Amino acid sequence: MSALRVGILGGTFDPPHAGHLIVAQDVVEALELHELLFMPCHVPPHRDPHGISPASIRFRMVQAAVEPNDRLRASDLELQRQGPSYTVDTVRLLSDAYPGADLFVVIGADQFANLHTWKAPEELASLARLVVMAREGEDPSRIDPGVKVSYDCVPVTRVDLSSSAIRERVRQGRSIRYLIRKPVRRIIAQEGLYRD
Repeated sequence: MSALRVGILGGTFDPPHAGHLIVAQDVVEALELHELLFMPCHVPPHRDPHGISPASIRFRMVQAAVEPNDRLRASDLELQRQGPSYTVDTVRLLSDAYPGADLFVVIGADQFANLHTWKAPEELASLARLVVMAREGEDPSRIDPGVKVSYDCVPVTRVDLSSSAIRERVRQGRSIRYLIRKPVRRIIAQEGLYRD
């Protein structure tokens, strides 16, 4: 029997949108993952945490976003820990939770370019396989991550959509239909998110 293949896709997911789901499905299929964990961070180490929606609400939105897909799963592992959410710490815990599994840390090309600023990137690459998502027009082999690590490249669908653009549309009172799943839109409305 082959080893369990588990991917980790981290982020603030404020909010999770169609672009996240589309590239996640691309990665699941390309890597033949048994599951891909959507991992909302507690405190993002590379951005200002002020203005980010509460972790519990972001987790509910992620649950609502991935619910219909049996290969995508919301994980609150990083939300259970205090302080910044470092991927290497998360992967250490997952190595214990999934003994013998093949772990894959899925990142964007922009994150790959800043890998040298991450906590213990070499250790991270020894604990899990790094997977860089390459949208159309991106070539990770031309990126210097500032550290010597091996990685795989997975082409994904180019979806020019961002959480910040979604938040801005809500602020402006514009529709976010089709950009975000209906259950997530419901949470945004119920919690009054992204309005001044």
